[in-house]
Amino acid sequence: MLYRILLYIHIFSVILSIGPFFVLIPLLKKLRTSESAIQQGFLDVFRFAVRLAKHAGHVLVLSGVLLVMVGSWSWKTSWIVMTILLLVSSLFFLARAFSPTIRKFSQPDQDQSRLIYLLRRSIWIYIVLLMIMLLFMVVKPTLW
Repeated sequence: MLYRILLYIHIFSVILSIGPFFVLIPLLKKLRTSESAIQQGFLDVFRFAVRLAKHAGHVLVLSGVLLVMVGSWSWKTSWIVMTILLLVSSLFFLARAFSPTIRKFSQPDQDQSRLIYLLRRSIWIYIVLLMIMLLFMVVKPTLW
């Protein structure tokens, strides 16, 4: 029963980590055409999504560790090792990709089209990283 509860928490935290970024994709078009006062509201949504992903990521990692400890998987299992490597990569990426770009919107003489392009690219890179991790966790491939 404990394993199932932890698994539920783990899956729910994955949803909270990935889901908000799909909402941000259509927001980029509105960000491009909005005035600066409204633009700040959209940027607040970006900040919230990044913050939510970070906190959901904490729950995700903790529940994943507990699942390995309670379950029958070894830390040396190939899909767990690959997921951890991707997780570390995504954490570095998340820390560097969004907040610095969002802060630049309030700076004068910034090319907002370029910033929106960077946000779009960052969203897709982050989604791809998370979807690959999700693939490893669902398929559980034996790589070695």
